[in-house]
Order: sequence, then C-alpha cells, then structure tokens
Amino acid sequence: GKWHMGVNCKTRHDHCHHPLNHGFDYFYGMPFTLVNECQDTDDPELAKSLQETYWFYSQMNILAVFTLVIGKLVNLFPVKWKIIICLAICGLLHFISWFSSYGFTKYWNCILMRNHDITEQPMNLQKTTSNMLKEAIAFIERNKHRPFLLFVSLLHVHTPLITTEKFQGRSRHGLYGDNVEEMDWMVGRLLDIIDKEDLKNTTFIYFASDHGGFLEARRGNSQLGGWNGIYKGGKGMGGWEGGIRVPGIVRWPGVLPAGTVIDEPTSLMDIYPTVVQLAGGAVPQDRVLDGHTLLPLLQGAEQHSRHEFLFHYCGVFLHAVRWHQKDSGTIWKAHYATPVFQPEASGACFKRGICPCFGDGVAHHDPPLLFNLSQDPSEANPLSADTEPLFDTVMRRIRRAVEEHHKTLTPVPQQLSPYNNIWKPWLQPCCGTFPFCWCHEENSKA
Repeated sequence: GKWHMGVNCKTRHDHCHHPLNHGFDYFYGMPFTLVNECQDTDDPELAKSLQETYWFYSQMNILAVFTLVIGKLVNLFPVKWKIIICLAICGLLHFISWFSSYGFTKYWNCILMRNHDITEQPMNLQKTTSNMLKEAIAFIERNKHRPFLLFVSLLHVHTPLITTEKFQGRSRHGLYGDNVEEMDWMVGRLLDIIDKEDLKNTTFIYFASDHGGFLEARRGNSQLGGWNGIYKGGKGMGGWEGGIRVPGIVRWPGVLPAGTVIDEPTSLMDIYPTVVQLAGGAVPQDRVLDGHTLLPLLQGAEQHSRHEFLFHYCGVFLHAVRWHQKDSGTIWKAHYATPVFQPEASGACFKRGICPCFGDGVAHHDPPLLFNLSQDPSEANPLSADTEPLFDTVMRRIRRAVEEHHKTLTPVPQQLSPYNNIWKPWLQPCCGTFPFCWCHEENSKA
C-alpha cells in the first residue's frame, strides 16, 4: 500500500528510504502519497500555493520579455537584444523547471513499485485497488505455513477518492461513502482469506486510521474528506481531537473476548511493541520508546492504558499534551498552540487548504488552553484558574512531564525542511531513461 516515506537520499538508486531498507522483506505499493494530480482532478493538491506563485512569476517574465521586444521594435526602449535574450532564456529555464516539477506530478509521484522495481509510472488508478488486493492475498497464501506480518496501508479513504465503477453511487453519503464501502469490501476480502486458510484463531488483526477526517477537502458543497462527529478539528491539526482521535478495531478469536469496548487512550506507536511481543522478541533497550504493548489491556490483565502522557505534535512542534490521571481516571489536555481557523468559526483552515504547524497560521497560548476531555470531549469549554480549582496543579504536572519528555528526544536532521521537500530530478525514481519514465508492468518500458 501507501508507504509515503519516499525512496532516495543522494542518488537515484540508493533507495535509502525504501521499505526494504527499513525492516520489510517484501513491498508492493506507492513509495510516495496519493494526491489529486494522480487522478487529474481539477484542483491541484501538491504545493498548490507554490504552483500559483511559480506560474505568476512565469507570466510576469513572459510579459516583461514581450514588452521589451515591442518597445525595442518601435524604438521606445534603448534595450540591447542581449539583455532581452538573456531574460527570455532565464524565463524559459524557470518555466521548464516549474513545469517539470509540478506539471508532471502524475508521472513523477504517482508510481507503483514491487520491491525495488517500478511496475507502473504513472499508476493506473482504475486497477490499483484490485492490484493491491491481489498482492495482499498472494502474500497471505505464500506465507500461510509460517508466522508473517502483513501491513496493508490502503489508498482508501484518502483524497482523491479513487473508487472503482462497481462501488460508485452505492452509498447515501456521496463519493466518500462509496470509497468507505469499497474499503470495507477490501478488508472483508482479506478477512475471508484469513478464514479460508484456517488462520483465523492464530492471526492478530488490528484495523485503524492514521488521522481524523480531512475537513478542508471539498468539492462545492460536497464533503470529500470525512466527518469527525463531535470532535473539533481534523487532519493536519496536531492537537485537536478531530485530527488525532481514531477508533481501533482488533480481532483475535479464541484469545481476545469478542464485543469488548476499551475506552482508554492508546497510540499507533503501540503497534510496534505489540508486534514484537507477539513475535516473541524484545524491543531495543538503548533508546526511549514511546509505545507500549497493547496485549495486557486487550486481554484484560490491565484496566488502564500504560500511557500516562501523550505528546501531540504538528510537524516538529509540540501543540498539545494529554494527561491520563491514574488516580481519578480523568483525562486532561493542554494546548500550547492551535491552528487559526479560516473563517474563524469554521473549525478548519479552508483558505489555506490545510492548517499550518507554525507561523502566522498558529495561535500560541500562555497559559495553555486546558480541557477536561472526560467531561468535555468536544473541547468546547477551555478551563482557567477561575473555573477549575485543579488548574494550577494540572498545569504544573503537565509542564514537568514535558520537561522529562524533552530529555528523551535526540536531535535528527530536519526531514520537513523546504530543501528536503522540493523536487530533485537527480533523485527521481524512473523506470526508463530519465526523463522518459513512462512504463507499465504489462507493457515494455518507454
């Protein structure tokens, strides 16, 4: 499925970020992410503001060259032809650079790989669903006689909502609902294979989402990014519940009791230590791990999550901290920074397309906004020293936890820097001879 970690570091073939260099033995899927450009939708998603800026500069350059040429021909400007030609060449190089990186996004980013080989460039979205499913089923059948870990990161229900014709119009909830229905069918097919191969009672299955609904994804009045119910905020917001609170569904017949509901805060970082324990291994002891095994909680050996504190980041910036007070069971959350909604009362960043993590799009709070999630899960009523007798006590404890947390962090190179996120032709995965990168597994390479 979707890897979204990229491929290369310094050369086109070093594959330093590839799954096979990070513990996996087999990979089939997208090394990057799914964007609107993959489907040729009207609204570009990748670096939308940059595209508009580059296009504006291209237009200004064309206009300047055109004006100088006319002025030169009618003797209005005493400009040398060399200057006009140099300006035209610079403009052409700028346009080529802009058009290469953003005009061909579909060909550069929307690709499928099997292990280290590119199988489709660009990928055929109409066949991607069935391809992913076939690969997952084949993997289960190949490994059914031994322990295996299958991680399926579905392209559903991510925008653009690629939905095969069979599922279009099936839901009462528009295209998003159709996409959910197809995802449900895909998960059902995988569970059917597990049951058919008699692996039901020996297979631990964990189904969850990576974030809340994408509120800013709209087409007219149609909501394309899901809905977060009573919870404030959505995807891309590092603190509000709507961006980070998702359900998890676990299945392990004969081991875990069916129908149990566990209302405790856990983290997707808990998957790693849980899988390591299931495999009979031990987690590394030379570093601080933020995750905890879920097995004691799932099996009823423990009644409360091992997470006393959870630290919610937006990029590299700490936006909020959650404290699960063990003695009372109360869950507090303090917001140090929150996105500035546009429009103000909308609950989302519609003007920007997605909320930023820093800068003028973020409001900083001193003292932090404090909520009692046990009583106010919608985060509608921030508490203060005047309204909450425990305000100062809670904030002191959270501050101490943040200080302790910071001591466990190890500085690493900034992966989200502007330089690391611009397109680099020399790192572009290509199945042919760059820039002729069109190919499909069933056909010969371009």
